[in-house]
Amino acid sequence: MIYFDNSATSGFKPDCVINATVNALKHLSANPGRSGHSLSLKAGMLVYSTRKKAASLLGVHEPERIIFTRNCTEALNIAITGTAISGGNVVTTAMEHNSVLRPLFELQRAGKITVSVVAPNEKGVVTADAIERALTPRTYMVAVNHISNVTGAINNVSEIGKMCRRHNIKLLVDGAQSVGYGDVDVSEQNIDYLAVAPHKGLHAVQGVGILALGSDAQIKPIIFGGTGTQSENVFQPTELPESLEAGTLPTPAIAALGAAITYNESTRGEARRKTRELSMYILDSLTRTRGITVYTAPDTFNGMISFNIEGIGSMDASNLLSSHYDIAVRGGLHCAPLIHRHMGTLNSGIIRASINSDNTYGEADFFLKAVKEIAETERQGRM
Repeated sequence: MIYFDNSATSGFKPDCVINATVNALKHLSANPGRSGHSLSLKAGMLVYSTRKKAASLLGVHEPERIIFTRNCTEALNIAITGTAISGGNVVTTAMEHNSVLRPLFELQRAGKITVSVVAPNEKGVVTADAIERALTPRTYMVAVNHISNVTGAINNVSEIGKMCRRHNIKLLVDGAQSVGYGDVDVSEQNIDYLAVAPHKGLHAVQGVGILALGSDAQIKPIIFGGTGTQSENVFQPTELPESLEAGTLPTPAIAALGAAITYNESTRGEARRKTRELSMYILDSLTRTRGITVYTAPDTFNGMISFNIEGIGSMDASNLLSSHYDIAVRGGLHCAPLIHRHMGTLNSGIIRASINSDNTYGEADFFLKAVKEIAETERQGRM
């Protein structure tokens, strides 16, 4: 199979990540921080080591401000629900994933907050100025994704962060499609809450997410339970990270994450160069192909290429690529309905091919040939 669905989860897992997972399953099957025996202590040390690595990667000064979650969706839900201010307003964008939209609009439906949505400009991005114009006296948070999971458009998080800091408003960034593929720094970019999907750009395994907290970020727990600390107390501890990490941590996935961060640090330069060059190659070819509409901006080379084939729905085209050519892409709405409504693709959806540095030019050529054949078949059928 040619795997071009890396924005959903990276198809390639490095040997070090696999080995770290297996080693934890074989030799560290104990709850970290729950007992005094050696296995529990070793597991706890592994978790702390990974916490420190993640803090360094993301520009977080205190490791305890790295919160491990089940996935990026849970991290976003904790950040949104755990900071809700009754009667307050959150400004978000039409580019967001349902992991942001659904908790926000559930809070609005419950009468707790109001939600304001900012549309992207003609270049497909949301600017700090546009967000600033949407602020109200009750706005306490801005929620924005760093890279669109539909088009690959990159929002200038640094400028948005500066604007939020001027207005004393918290910034939540969905980094699901950026962390690992590009640099994200919580401190330098004035990010208060950063949600991470390690199984994507970092090539970690599924089962763990990260919520990284800025130095001034406060958050209330929304999940309550055992933490291994203050067990005599029927109320949730207030200290980080325990206050936000109720229940058993996924030690094997956290072990894999630690290995993935180390792998990323040693390979990121070459990986980013290869991804950029291959993106340029595919995007240029698709743009020049008859019967293809490309939605990714011509100067966006981060591995995500979104397009449609004239005369065929995105799901049908994706199924053809899978069944006839053994190529994995993703069609449909990508759990981001507002951006599709904005672009006029709510009915058709979009085909998303997402690559990374482990893909090859040979795979790209076969993919492009397949797309051209489908486009030509559809064109001939309409003649």
